[in-house]
Amino acid sequence: MITFINRQMTGIENEILRIIASCSVRKRKAKILKSIPGIGPVISGVLISQMPELGQIGRKQIAALAGLAPFNRDSGRTRGRRHIYGGRAAVRCQLHMGVLSAIRYNSAIKKFYKRLIEAGKIPKVAMVACARKLLVIANTMIKNNTLWRENDAKNA
Repeated sequence: MITFINRQMTGIENEILRIIASCSVRKRKAKILKSIPGIGPVISGVLISQMPELGQIGRKQIAALAGLAPFNRDSGRTRGRRHIYGGRAAVRCQLHMGVLSAIRYNSAIKKFYKRLIEAGKIPKVAMVACARKLLVIANTMIKNNTLWRENDAKNA
């Protein structure tokens, strides 16, 4: 059964790669996304397939679509904690996996994560903020049609 499932997964991955390679726009988006440390072929495939709006809308809207925008829980005089919810769960889950890699290998995300932890944020909150930042960076890079450059990232 495991061998059967592995064969199916390989077939699906190959089909996704074929679909991305068949279109020059998707191919360029994949190249841009994979140039970002922390985003590999799986995450780029999910972003391309699940977020066709990538590169066409603003940073707040793209974060809300992915379910990475904090929403308040206020009512009257009560001020509740901010939570993320809604959005596209597949994108959010993949970005969380990408953040684990980006915290180690992407200097901009690593610096941002350390700054949040030093400011007293709990690691989960810092990771969500980093996932949002990673998505916003990807959105901006696709909008501007530019590849990852380490020097530009240091200013992010």
